[in-house]
Amino acid sequence: MAMNLNLRELQVFRAVMDQGGVTAAAATLGMSQPSASKMLQQAEERLGFALFVRQRKRLVPTAEAHALLPELVGAFTALEDLGRLAEDLRGGRSGLLTLVAVPALTTTLLPRAIARFRGTRPEVFLALRAVTAIEAVNLVADHRADLALILGTTPDARTEARSLFTSEIGCALPAGHALAAKRALHLADLLDLPLISLGPQQPVGAVLHRALAEAGRSGRIAMEVSQSAIACALVREGAGIAVLDGVGLQEARSQGLVVRRLLPRTRLAVSLLRPRHRAPSRLEQDFVAVLDQLVAEEGRAP
Repeated sequence: MAMNLNLRELQVFRAVMDQGGVTAAAATLGMSQPSASKMLQQAEERLGFALFVRQRKRLVPTAEAHALLPELVGAFTALEDLGRLAEDLRGGRSGLLTLVAVPALTTTLLPRAIARFRGTRPEVFLALRAVTAIEAVNLVADHRADLALILGTTPDARTEARSLFTSEIGCALPAGHALAAKRALHLADLLDLPLISLGPQQPVGAVLHRALAEAGRSGRIAMEVSQSAIACALVREGAGIAVLDGVGLQEARSQGLVVRRLLPRTRLAVSLLRPRHRAPSRLEQDFVAVLDQLVAEEGRAP
C-alpha cells in the first residue's frame, strides 16, 4: 500500500507520526501547514483509509497508521542506506576492485599499492589473483577483472594497455659466485653455466631464447620455471644462474642474491590493462593513481 504514495507524502506521514501534529511536521520538513495537510489528505485518499483521527484538537494515529509505520521506517532506512552507498561509491570509499597480475608483481609492487590504497579506503574489498599473462588479458577483456598487470604488452584489441614502467633484464647469482666480481655480465659469460629461465611464452624467457639462438647456442638452458620466485629459490640453492626481468630481480635482492646487469641492455614493459569498452570506475581511477605515485616515488623508468 505504501508504494502508492510518493516520497513527499511518505515524509509528511512520518513527520506527523513523529511530531504529533501537522503544524510541527510542516516546520520540520520546511513546508507550509496547508501544503502538509493537503499531502496528508492525498496520502489517505491513495491508501483508501484514514491515517489519523482528530481527538480534542489532536491528531491521533489510527491502527492502520501504526501497522504501516514499521514498513515505512524500513523503507526510509533502505533509502538512507542507498544514499550512503551512492555517496561512498561516488567518493571511492567502498565497493569491489578485482585485480589480476603475473606472479612476480603480486609479491612486489601490488602489495605496497594495495596497502596504501586501503589506508584511506578501509571499506573497499579487493580481490587479487596471480595468473599468467594470457589469463590476465582474457579476464580483463571478459570483464571478470577490473585491472591487470603483466610483463610485456598484448595485441588484444579488447583491452586498453599502457606501460606503467619498464624493467631491465639481468642475472641473479648466489652469494660468493665467481661472476659476482663483475659489475655487468655478457651472454658469453653465461654460456657454459647452468642457466635458469622462465618459459619462452613469457617475455624475459623469449628474450633469452632468442639471444641464445642468435649466438648459435640454443639448448643451453638447463632449467625452465614458471615463476621468478622458483628461479630465485634454485639460485639460492646453487643450482644455477637465473635470467630475470627487473621485477624478478627485485625479489632476488630481497632474498639476499647477487644481481648483475645483463649486456646488451634490454628493457621490458610492465603494462597496465583494463577493459576497452567500459568506463573506469572511481575505484579503478584512484587505484591507478596510487600505482603511478608509487612508480614515481621508486624512480622506475617510464
